[in-house]
Amino acid sequence: MNHVSGNVIAAQRDIFDLPVCDLGWADAFAFAESVATMPFGQSVVAFLDAGKAGRMLRDPEYRSVLERQVVLPDGRGVAFASRLLHGRRLPANLKGTDFVPAMLTYIAKPMRVGLIGAQPATLRRAAEHFRRHSPWHIFLPIADGAFDRTQSDEVMERVRTADLDILLVAMESPMQEKWIDRHVGPGHARLVLGVGDLFETVAGERRVAPRGARRLGLDPARLRQWRFELALAFHALRYRFSGRPAAMARKTAKAGSL
Repeated sequence: MNHVSGNVIAAQRDIFDLPVCDLGWADAFAFAESVATMPFGQSVVAFLDAGKAGRMLRDPEYRSVLERQVVLPDGRGVAFASRLLHGRRLPANLKGTDFVPAMLTYIAKPMRVGLIGAQPATLRRAAEHFRRHSPWHIFLPIADGAFDRTQSDEVMERVRTADLDILLVAMESPMQEKWIDRHVGPGHARLVLGVGDLFETVAGERRVAPRGARRLGLDPARLRQWRFELALAFHALRYRFSGRPAAMARKTAKAGSL
């Protein structure tokens, strides 16, 4: 299966019937550059990790939103699920906090890049980091994450006025993907990416567990991610042998009992 955007084609593989891009790093960079530099059109990119994949199985609205976006695999949980489902891993772990800065370096043509999300000071520091990281691009903070969601149309009018090539939206999921789906449209940049905690990461504000706790495997964030990954592996095994992951099976059984 392929995703087509203008003249750009990206190979895809189904993960729980959701098309996920089957690309290595070089092809993913080339795809992003092609979309960002086109004179028309728009592609919205979501990064799918184990937690989001699990939510997709429980939330039909979230699944529908992801089906309208270009989905890149983020993390070993999705890669392992692909191996269980298809007998082979995805070619690359395109983790958003690694992919986006590298993508900005890869794109040589100067781009106008807008940023939405995070705390005001974090947003400012993230923009400063990006300007040092790839100074040939112009980085424009549009709105921090505290803006009133009833003013989303006004925020997007600022985006339109800024004449962006790339828009980075940093919110928590699933609100991030749903907000983009609801409010981003033609004229709001050709490449739109939901980037989660990217701004906190590049601003150096991500909380890190003490070294001793990390050595013992007691990092709360890592433990939570392991839980998501184990749950996704269970769903993949269930899906492989029954054609339906456990979360979807429970939802169907409950609906049928009404």
